[in-house]
Amino acid sequence: MVASTHWLASGVGMRVLEAGGNAFDAAVAAGFVVSVVEPHLCGPGGDAPIIGHRASDGHTFVVCGQGVAPARATVAAYRDLGLDLVPGTGHLAAVVPGAFGAWLDLLARYGTMRLQDVLAPAAAYARDGFPLLPSAARTIETVRDMLATHWPTSAQVWLPGGAVPAGGSRFTNPALAATFERLLAEARAAGADRDAQIEAARRAFYEGFVAEAVDAFVGGTPVVDSSGRAHTGFLTADDLASWRATEEPTTRLRFAGRTVHKTAAWGQGPVLLQQLAVLDALGVDALVPAAAASPDALTELVHTVVEVAKLAFADREAWYGDAADVPLETLLSSAYAAERARLVGPDAADGLRPGSPDGRTPTLPALLRRAARPVDDVAGVGEPTGSTIGLSPGDTCHVDVVDRWGNRVSATPSGGWLQSSPVVPGLGFPLPTRAQMFWLEDGLPDSLVPGRRPRTTLSPALVLDDDGAGFAFGTPGGDQQDQWTVPFLLRHLLGGLDLQAAIDAPSWHSSHVPESFYPRAHVPRGLVAESRLGDAVLAGLAARGHAVQDAGPWSLGRISAAGVRSDGFLVAAANPRGMQGYAVGR
Repeated sequence: MVASTHWLASGVGMRVLEAGGNAFDAAVAAGFVVSVVEPHLCGPGGDAPIIGHRASDGHTFVVCGQGVAPARATVAAYRDLGLDLVPGTGHLAAVVPGAFGAWLDLLARYGTMRLQDVLAPAAAYARDGFPLLPSAARTIETVRDMLATHWPTSAQVWLPGGAVPAGGSRFTNPALAATFERLLAEARAAGADRDAQIEAARRAFYEGFVAEAVDAFVGGTPVVDSSGRAHTGFLTADDLASWRATEEPTTRLRFAGRTVHKTAAWGQGPVLLQQLAVLDALGVDALVPAAAASPDALTELVHTVVEVAKLAFADREAWYGDAADVPLETLLSSAYAAERARLVGPDAADGLRPGSPDGRTPTLPALLRRAARPVDDVAGVGEPTGSTIGLSPGDTCHVDVVDRWGNRVSATPSGGWLQSSPVVPGLGFPLPTRAQMFWLEDGLPDSLVPGRRPRTTLSPALVLDDDGAGFAFGTPGGDQQDQWTVPFLLRHLLGGLDLQAAIDAPSWHSSHVPESFYPRAHVPRGLVAESRLGDAVLAGLAARGHAVQDAGPWSLGRISAAGVRSDGFLVAAANPRGMQGYAVGR
């Protein structure tokens, strides 16, 4: 079974499974397809954290496709340009594109098929066309003037004939198709060995013609970014050549008798685990069934979940990053969870309240110690959530796969958005802009340091039962990814809803949490909720001091999931919001 944020990706993944491939092969094929058909949400030059589970021996792992800061990207270098934040768009926000390397690493280590088998469908869509999502057309319309005026290489791709393509029309990207075909030609030239072909394509991307084109463009062509000025960037061919995707252990927590797996604190994944640990300390197993029967109990559940999220995300701001001294073991301990649980009161709390794991004093970035920043209307910046209530084209992509052997993959490809970075000439795709997640302030876990990974919001996940059952899951959504999945998990693991019903149920999130993206906005005590929670619940939350924003009935969350039940049946579910997610299987 395959579930993803786009029906074409799900269909291609299923085709690979039907042809005898395993879950890892199918995930790679689906991942390449979303990079073509959802260009406003991810691209071949983006980022891709992946969590996998090999059923034969229970091996569960992370493949890190989050690229790192360039060697020349230092706090001083940005400060010398008069910047106090990394711009959200353009060359200065570029990090090493990690998605392509991560997909190839997963294919080489765990897949069975050749690169031709899993990349050809994406190349065909780029060459022959696909129906452009209406949301993608709206995104192009939003940044039309910027593309036409400042980013001519992007205008050539996204404004064919000088016009915004219509939603639903056939859209092609010949330059991207040619890039894929050249990578496949490099693979074939390496001979008949599968692994040699995959490595040849990797070298062509990170040490060959792709790296050369990136180097020439970023270093040689200034482009206007969200600072309002034109800059060249720091990313070079040497940065690409020195980077490889890595495999590492998952970070895990026991909850509701299962094990939940996330990435380490170079991503925000552990913030989900922290929330579950604190909710467990607060007796959420009793709150969830009660909430299904009573508006007052549902109000209490939503309030509790939001207050716990605020505490966990405050810890994210103070402690998370690609640093050696993140106190992750303590942050996920039951003792620390109990300590944090005592801070949850009956009313909405204000401010950011990070804890003191191991007695250490938390330090928040200077910007977050000042007043809240309003949401700026800057086209193309951040992760394209479009608005604080999630009424958007979407925000990132997600793919879940389970095969007949029980292998599972959860992947959240993102970055390289058409609206955030100009297309590299001759390649047909933009670069990732996740350097905007670094702080230009020394001494923080997420301070900009050359070679460091930005603390990504991308957050794939697995839940595994002791008997081998369990499911891959995840969602697009930037900072909301590890909020929207909390009510989903509570309703499924504790409330008895099946995967689809848990996805369909009304959702919410806190906008009190500072955004990870330029310009780092947040809304004090903000709570965004789907109206299907009910008028009584929304009024009850407002009475507790939450700044409630009604997001409409079907707007929050893009969750999908795929897995194995304890009786051996495969299961999958996809998000109905936006009417493009799709689950398929047999």
